[in-house]
Amino acid sequence: MKRNNKNIMKIHKKRKWGYIGLVYISPWIIGFLVFQFYPIVASLIYSFTDFDMMGNANFVALKNYIYMFTKDRDFYNSLKVTFLYVFYAVPLKLAFALAVAMILNARLKAINIFRTVYYLPSIFGGSVATALLWRFLFMREGAMNNLLAVFGLPDAGWLSSPKLALFTLSLLTVWQFGSSMVLFLAGLQQIPGELYEAAKIDGASRIRTFFKITIPLLSPIIFFNMVMQTVNSFQEFTGAFVITNRGPLNSTYLYVMKLYYEGFQYFKMGYACALSWILFAIIITVTLIAFKTSKSWVFYTSGGGR
Repeated sequence: MKRNNKNIMKIHKKRKWGYIGLVYISPWIIGFLVFQFYPIVASLIYSFTDFDMMGNANFVALKNYIYMFTKDRDFYNSLKVTFLYVFYAVPLKLAFALAVAMILNARLKAINIFRTVYYLPSIFGGSVATALLWRFLFMREGAMNNLLAVFGLPDAGWLSSPKLALFTLSLLTVWQFGSSMVLFLAGLQQIPGELYEAAKIDGASRIRTFFKITIPLLSPIIFFNMVMQTVNSFQEFTGAFVITNRGPLNSTYLYVMKLYYEGFQYFKMGYACALSWILFAIIITVTLIAFKTSKSWVFYTSGGGR
Protein backbone atom coordinates (compact mmCIF):
# COMPACT_ATOMS: atom_id res chain seq x y z
CA MET A 1 0.00 0.00 0.00
CA LYS A 2 2.80 2.38 0.91
CA ARG A 3 4.48 1.75 -2.43
CA ASN A 4 1.21 2.38 -4.26
CA ASN A 5 0.72 5.61 -2.35
CA LYS A 6 4.26 6.71 -3.21
CA ASN A 7 3.69 5.93 -6.89
CA ILE A 8 0.42 7.87 -6.83
CA MET A 9 2.16 10.82 -5.19
CA LYS A 10 4.91 10.76 -7.85
CA ILE A 11 2.30 10.70 -10.63
CA HIS A 12 0.49 13.67 -9.05
CA LYS A 13 3.76 15.59 -8.77
CA LYS A 14 4.62 14.94 -12.42
CA ARG A 15 1.16 16.09 -13.49
CA LYS A 16 1.48 19.18 -11.30
CA TRP A 17 4.82 20.11 -12.87
CA GLY A 18 3.37 19.34 -16.28
CA TYR A 19 0.52 21.80 -15.69
CA ILE A 20 2.98 24.41 -14.42
CA GLY A 21 5.04 23.93 -17.59
CA LEU A 22 1.92 24.44 -19.72
CA VAL A 23 1.19 27.67 -17.86
CA TYR A 24 4.68 28.97 -18.61
CA ILE A 25 4.48 28.18 -22.33
CA SER A 26 0.82 29.20 -22.68
CA PRO A 27 1.69 32.72 -23.99
CA TRP A 28 3.64 31.15 -26.87
CA ILE A 29 0.87 28.59 -27.55
CA ILE A 30 -1.80 31.31 -27.58
CA GLY A 31 0.36 33.52 -29.81
CA PHE A 32 1.00 30.64 -32.21
CA LEU A 33 -2.69 29.67 -32.42
CA VAL A 34 -3.94 33.27 -32.81
CA PHE A 35 -1.24 34.84 -34.99
CA GLN A 36 0.05 31.87 -37.03
CA PHE A 37 -2.16 28.79 -37.04
CA TYR A 38 -5.49 30.62 -37.41
CA PRO A 39 -4.29 32.93 -40.25
CA ILE A 40 -2.84 29.92 -42.13
CA VAL A 41 -6.07 27.93 -41.89
CA ALA A 42 -8.21 31.01 -42.65
CA SER A 43 -6.17 31.89 -45.76
CA LEU A 44 -6.58 28.32 -47.06
CA ILE A 45 -10.35 28.54 -46.59
CA TYR A 46 -10.58 32.02 -48.11
CA SER A 47 -8.61 30.86 -51.16
CA PHE A 48 -11.73 28.94 -52.21
CA THR A 49 -13.99 31.97 -51.79
CA ASP A 50 -14.82 35.31 -53.39
CA PHE A 51 -13.89 37.48 -50.41
CA ASP A 52 -13.40 41.24 -50.68
CA MET A 53 -13.11 42.07 -46.92
CA MET A 54 -16.28 44.16 -47.21
CA GLY A 55 -18.89 41.41 -46.92
CA ASN A 56 -19.38 37.69 -46.71
CA ALA A 57 -17.04 35.20 -48.31
CA ASN A 58 -18.89 33.37 -51.09
CA PHE A 59 -17.65 29.86 -51.77
CA VAL A 60 -16.42 29.53 -55.39
CA ALA A 61 -14.53 26.23 -55.15
CA LEU A 62 -11.52 26.19 -57.52
CA LYS A 63 -12.48 29.26 -59.57
CA ASN A 64 -9.67 31.39 -58.13
CA TYR A 65 -7.07 28.81 -59.08
CA ILE A 66 -8.60 28.18 -62.52
CA TYR A 67 -8.65 31.91 -63.27
CA MET A 68 -5.07 32.22 -62.05
CA PHE A 69 -3.70 29.58 -64.43
CA THR A 70 -5.94 30.24 -67.45
CA LYS A 71 -6.78 33.95 -67.65
CA ASP A 72 -4.48 36.00 -65.42
CA ARG A 73 -1.54 37.11 -67.57
CA ASP A 74 0.01 39.10 -64.75
CA PHE A 75 0.34 35.86 -62.78
CA TYR A 76 2.77 34.36 -65.28
CA ASN A 77 4.61 37.64 -65.73
CA SER A 78 5.10 38.12 -61.97
CA LEU A 79 6.20 34.49 -61.68
CA LYS A 80 8.78 34.94 -64.44
CA VAL A 81 10.04 38.20 -62.93
CA THR A 82 10.35 36.59 -59.48
CA PHE A 83 12.31 33.61 -60.78
CA LEU A 84 14.64 35.99 -62.63
CA TYR A 85 15.06 38.03 -59.45
CA VAL A 86 15.97 34.89 -57.49
CA PHE A 87 18.38 33.86 -60.26
CA TYR A 88 20.13 37.25 -60.07
CA ALA A 89 20.08 37.89 -56.33
CA VAL A 90 20.90 34.56 -54.68
CA PRO A 91 24.12 33.56 -56.53
CA LEU A 92 25.47 37.12 -56.47
CA LYS A 93 24.74 37.53 -52.77
CA LEU A 94 26.36 34.22 -51.83
CA ALA A 95 29.43 34.88 -53.98
CA PHE A 96 29.87 38.38 -52.58
CA ALA A 97 29.32 37.22 -48.99
CA LEU A 98 31.89 34.43 -49.40
CA ALA A 99 34.44 36.81 -50.96
CA VAL A 100 34.07 39.30 -48.10
CA ALA A 101 34.20 36.50 -45.52
CA MET A 102 37.51 35.28 -46.95
CA ILE A 103 38.94 38.79 -46.73
CA LEU A 104 37.74 39.21 -43.14
CA ASN A 105 39.13 35.79 -42.25
CA ALA A 106 42.65 37.16 -42.68
CA ARG A 107 44.63 37.88 -39.54
CA LEU A 108 44.88 41.65 -39.73
CA LYS A 109 44.94 44.44 -37.17
CA ALA A 110 41.54 45.82 -36.14
CA ILE A 111 39.83 43.06 -38.16
CA ASN A 112 36.89 43.01 -35.72
CA ILE A 113 36.11 46.62 -36.58
CA PHE A 114 35.97 45.77 -40.28
CA ARG A 115 33.70 42.79 -39.55
CA THR A 116 31.30 45.05 -37.70
CA VAL A 117 31.30 47.68 -40.46
CA TYR A 118 30.62 45.08 -43.17
CA TYR A 119 27.72 43.65 -41.17
CA LEU A 120 25.98 47.01 -40.70
CA PRO A 121 24.00 46.98 -44.01
CA SER A 122 22.20 43.82 -42.91
CA ILE A 123 20.94 45.50 -39.74
CA PHE A 124 18.87 47.85 -41.91
CA GLY A 125 17.92 45.12 -44.39
CA GLY A 126 14.40 45.30 -45.81
CA SER A 127 13.68 48.78 -44.42
CA VAL A 128 11.97 51.53 -46.38
CA ALA A 129 14.84 53.93 -45.60
CA THR A 130 17.36 51.57 -47.22
CA ALA A 131 15.15 51.19 -50.28
CA LEU A 132 14.84 54.97 -50.61
CA LEU A 133 18.61 55.32 -50.35
CA TRP A 134 19.02 52.77 -53.14
CA ARG A 135 16.52 54.69 -55.25
CA PHE A 136 18.45 57.93 -54.84
CA LEU A 137 21.72 56.20 -55.70
CA PHE A 138 20.44 54.76 -58.99
CA MET A 139 18.03 57.47 -60.16
CA ARG A 140 18.82 59.40 -63.34
CA GLU A 141 20.67 62.14 -61.45
CA GLY A 142 21.97 59.78 -58.78
CA ALA A 143 25.47 58.97 -57.58
CA MET A 144 25.96 55.97 -59.86
CA ASN A 145 25.31 57.97 -63.04
CA ASN A 146 27.53 60.76 -61.72
CA LEU A 147 30.28 58.18 -61.24
CA LEU A 148 29.84 57.01 -64.83
CA ALA A 149 30.08 60.63 -66.02
CA VAL A 150 33.48 60.96 -64.30
CA PHE A 151 34.80 58.23 -66.60
CA GLY A 152 33.10 59.74 -69.65
CA LEU A 153 30.46 57.00 -69.87
CA PRO A 154 26.81 57.70 -70.77
CA ASP A 155 24.05 57.58 -68.19
CA ALA A 156 22.51 54.17 -67.56
CA GLY A 157 18.79 53.80 -67.02
CA TRP A 158 19.26 51.78 -63.87
CA LEU A 159 15.62 52.09 -62.83
CA SER A 160 14.01 53.30 -66.05
CA SER A 161 15.19 50.53 -68.38
CA PRO A 162 13.19 47.27 -68.35
CA LYS A 163 16.44 45.39 -68.99
CA LEU A 164 18.35 46.91 -66.05
CA ALA A 165 15.69 47.64 -63.43
CA LEU A 166 15.33 44.11 -62.07
CA PHE A 167 19.08 43.58 -61.91
CA THR A 168 19.52 46.92 -60.13
CA LEU A 169 16.84 45.87 -57.67
CA SER A 170 18.63 42.58 -56.99
CA LEU A 171 21.82 44.49 -56.12
CA LEU A 172 20.04 45.82 -53.02
CA THR A 173 19.72 42.26 -51.74
CA VAL A 174 23.35 41.55 -52.61
CA TRP A 175 24.43 44.61 -50.61
CA GLN A 176 22.68 43.20 -47.52
CA PHE A 177 25.03 40.23 -47.32
CA GLY A 178 25.91 40.40 -43.62
CA SER A 179 24.05 37.37 -42.29
CA SER A 180 25.42 35.07 -45.00
CA MET A 181 28.89 36.53 -44.54
CA VAL A 182 28.90 35.79 -40.80
CA LEU A 183 28.00 32.15 -41.44
CA PHE A 184 30.70 31.82 -44.10
CA LEU A 185 33.23 33.42 -41.77
CA ALA A 186 32.35 30.96 -38.99
CA GLY A 187 32.72 28.08 -41.46
CA LEU A 188 36.10 29.30 -42.70
CA GLN A 189 37.40 29.47 -39.16
CA GLN A 190 36.46 25.82 -38.63
CA ILE A 191 38.54 24.53 -41.56
CA PRO A 192 41.75 22.97 -40.21
CA GLY A 193 44.82 24.97 -41.22
CA GLU A 194 46.75 21.71 -41.73
CA LEU A 195 44.78 21.06 -44.91
CA TYR A 196 45.99 24.30 -46.49
CA GLU A 197 49.54 23.61 -45.37
CA ALA A 198 49.45 20.13 -46.92
CA ALA A 199 48.03 21.53 -50.15
CA LYS A 200 50.78 24.16 -50.27
CA ILE A 201 53.47 21.51 -49.76
CA ASP A 202 51.95 19.45 -52.59
CA GLY A 203 52.19 22.48 -54.88
CA ALA A 204 48.47 23.17 -55.22
CA SER A 205 47.61 26.65 -56.46
CA ARG A 206 45.29 28.96 -54.53
CA ILE A 207 42.49 28.44 -57.05
CA ARG A 208 42.80 24.66 -56.82
CA THR A 209 42.93 24.85 -53.02
CA PHE A 210 39.80 27.01 -53.04
CA PHE A 211 37.79 24.55 -55.13
CA LYS A 212 39.18 21.35 -53.62
CA ILE A 213 39.30 22.30 -49.93
CA THR A 214 37.39 25.50 -49.13
CA ILE A 215 34.27 24.92 -51.21
CA PRO A 216 33.72 21.24 -50.23
CA LEU A 217 34.18 21.97 -46.53
CA LEU A 218 31.91 25.02 -46.75
CA SER A 219 29.26 23.17 -48.77
CA PRO A 220 26.86 22.67 -45.79
CA ILE A 221 26.93 26.41 -45.08
CA ILE A 222 26.61 27.24 -48.78
CA PHE A 223 23.58 24.96 -48.94
CA PHE A 224 21.97 26.53 -45.84
CA ASN A 225 22.57 30.07 -47.10
CA MET A 226 21.27 29.15 -50.55
CA VAL A 227 18.01 27.73 -49.19
CA MET A 228 17.40 30.63 -46.79
CA GLN A 229 18.22 33.33 -49.32
CA THR A 230 16.09 31.63 -51.98
CA VAL A 231 13.09 31.55 -49.64
CA ASN A 232 13.64 35.21 -48.72
CA SER A 233 14.04 36.27 -52.35
CA PHE A 234 10.75 34.65 -53.35
CA GLN A 235 9.09 36.83 -50.70
CA GLU A 236 10.81 40.12 -51.62
CA PHE A 237 8.45 43.09 -51.51
CA THR A 238 9.75 46.28 -49.85
CA GLY A 239 12.53 47.12 -52.31
CA ALA A 240 10.42 46.56 -55.42
CA PHE A 241 7.47 48.49 -54.00
CA VAL A 242 9.45 51.53 -52.83
CA ILE A 243 12.06 51.76 -55.59
CA THR A 244 10.22 50.89 -58.79
CA ASN A 245 6.60 50.13 -57.81
CA ARG A 246 6.53 47.27 -60.39
CA GLY A 247 7.77 49.47 -63.25
CA PRO A 248 9.04 50.09 -65.83
CA LEU A 249 6.59 48.12 -67.97
CA ASN A 250 5.99 45.63 -65.12
CA SER A 251 9.62 44.47 -65.38
CA THR A 252 9.92 44.47 -61.56
CA TYR A 253 6.41 43.20 -60.84
CA LEU A 254 7.39 40.59 -58.26
CA TYR A 255 4.97 37.89 -57.15
CA VAL A 256 4.45 39.26 -53.64
CA MET A 257 3.71 42.68 -55.14
CA LYS A 258 0.96 41.10 -57.24
CA LEU A 259 -0.37 39.41 -54.12
CA TYR A 260 -0.41 42.79 -52.37
CA TYR A 261 -2.18 44.56 -55.22
CA GLU A 262 -4.84 41.87 -55.56
CA GLY A 263 -5.58 41.83 -51.85
CA PHE A 264 -5.19 45.43 -50.71
CA GLN A 265 -5.64 47.51 -53.89
CA TYR A 266 -8.30 45.52 -55.77
CA PHE A 267 -9.79 43.98 -52.58
CA LYS A 268 -9.76 40.46 -54.00
CA MET A 269 -8.65 38.88 -50.74
CA GLY A 270 -9.85 35.41 -51.70
CA TYR A 271 -7.79 35.52 -54.88
CA ALA A 272 -4.80 36.91 -52.94
CA CYS A 273 -5.03 33.97 -50.53
CA ALA A 274 -4.99 31.58 -53.49
CA LEU A 275 -1.88 33.35 -54.81
CA SER A 276 -0.19 32.99 -51.42
CA TRP A 277 -0.79 29.23 -51.38
CA ILE A 278 0.66 28.85 -54.85
CA LEU A 279 3.73 30.78 -53.65
CA PHE A 280 3.94 28.45 -50.66
CA ALA A 281 3.79 25.43 -52.99
CA ILE A 282 6.53 26.92 -55.21
CA ILE A 283 8.83 27.58 -52.24
CA ILE A 284 8.27 24.07 -50.86
CA THR A 285 8.95 22.53 -54.29
CA VAL A 286 12.15 24.53 -54.83
CA THR A 287 13.34 23.67 -51.31
CA LEU A 288 12.65 19.95 -51.79
CA ILE A 289 14.55 19.99 -55.10
CA ALA A 290 17.47 21.69 -53.34
CA PHE A 291 17.51 19.04 -50.61
CA LYS A 292 17.24 16.26 -53.16
CA THR A 293 20.15 17.53 -55.25
CA SER A 294 22.27 18.41 -52.20
CA LYS A 295 23.29 14.77 -51.76
CA SER A 296 25.61 15.05 -54.75
CA TRP A 297 27.50 18.20 -53.71
CA VAL A 298 27.09 18.81 -49.97
CA PHE A 299 29.69 17.09 -47.80
CA TYR A 300 29.31 16.77 -44.03
CA THR A 301 32.52 16.19 -42.10
CA SER A 302 33.60 16.52 -38.49
CA GLY A 303 35.38 19.91 -38.36
CA GLY A 304 38.61 20.47 -36.55
CA GLY A 305 39.04 24.24 -36.40
CA ARG A 306 42.17 26.27 -36.03
